[in-house]
Amino acid sequence: MMQSTDNDFSRLELDREALLSNYHHFRSKLHPETKLLVLVKANAYGHGAVEFASMVRDAGADYLAVAYPVEGVELRKGGIMTPTMVLTTGTDFFQDIVDYQLEPGIPNLQTLMALCEVLKAKRKKRYPIHIKLDTGMHRLGFVEGELDQLKAFLDTCPLVQVKSIYSHLAAADEPAEDAFTLGQIRAFQQMADGLSESLGYRPMYHILNSAGIERFSEYQFDMVRLGIGIYGVSPVAGVSLSPVASFKCKVLQIKTLSAEDGTIGYGRHGVIAPEGTVIATIPVGYADGLDRHLSCGKARFLLNGHLVPTIGNICMDMCMLDITGVEAKVGDTVTIFGENPSVCELADILGTIPYEILTSVPRRIRRMVK
Repeated sequence: MMQSTDNDFSRLELDREALLSNYHHFRSKLHPETKLLVLVKANAYGHGAVEFASMVRDAGADYLAVAYPVEGVELRKGGIMTPTMVLTTGTDFFQDIVDYQLEPGIPNLQTLMALCEVLKAKRKKRYPIHIKLDTGMHRLGFVEGELDQLKAFLDTCPLVQVKSIYSHLAAADEPAEDAFTLGQIRAFQQMADGLSESLGYRPMYHILNSAGIERFSEYQFDMVRLGIGIYGVSPVAGVSLSPVASFKCKVLQIKTLSAEDGTIGYGRHGVIAPEGTVIATIPVGYADGLDRHLSCGKARFLLNGHLVPTIGNICMDMCMLDITGVEAKVGDTVTIFGENPSVCELADILGTIPYEILTSVPRRIRRMVK
């Protein structure tokens, strides 16, 4: 696990207590026997894959899921042995999937056949797989008309065992789309039941995401998949969760500028006030996930209890803040997002979703578990 030191310029602090609070919030909505899968794809939504997976493993997660095989390999090399689904396998990396005991999601017959070739070469039998059904997302998965071919193939294939059947809700967070969501759930159960009958055994079923757990918990089936909610961002209005990540850095330099100094930063877009401006330069820029559209006062960050605006254009590795009237010194901490401002507030300014901001924080920013 990567560790931080007091000399780090910038860091993403992970709050273990906040994670546990979110975990128990969602766990409380489930039956004791329902399994809980946590998504740690995209570097755990930017939080640090191994660091975050360690925490959710310790919290009691039954399963993990990643997007790509390379992400699962990273977890295994980091000592995370919790059962792990690979949601997007492709057809070229089944050697790694099998060697690192990862469990592939299978969205089509071509993918399943490619896996079976590798299993045959490695003399594997009853390897765990997860069958993806397309019930309306129309991204990946078997549609109903393809199930007869799948059933026929599985009926003659001892190389795999279907561990679960799953699908993905397209609009569980949109009340206006509840009829569509319920239609997806009905289609899923019908398709999954038909596949189970053909198999002669019943795999686990799962379809609920974070919003689904909040709004449709009666359809939790055997397992649910917890994504953005575990990180402290609720996709449902009125639900209070605790942000796990706080993006912080330290002030590099403070300058007091007079009107005669003119402007600040690239393009001279930061204009010094007639009465003068005090600026603090911090070591976070657009290469650190700080979107350049937050330049020129569009965003405010927390410094010593005050929300201070950006001034001038955000640079690749730095940006400047207008701290006029705020007591501060070199080495003081600035919070880019966390409790205040929240990642949701920054997302609103940018007209995007919190996922994009969280996953934009690059690996050069240290992750530190508190």
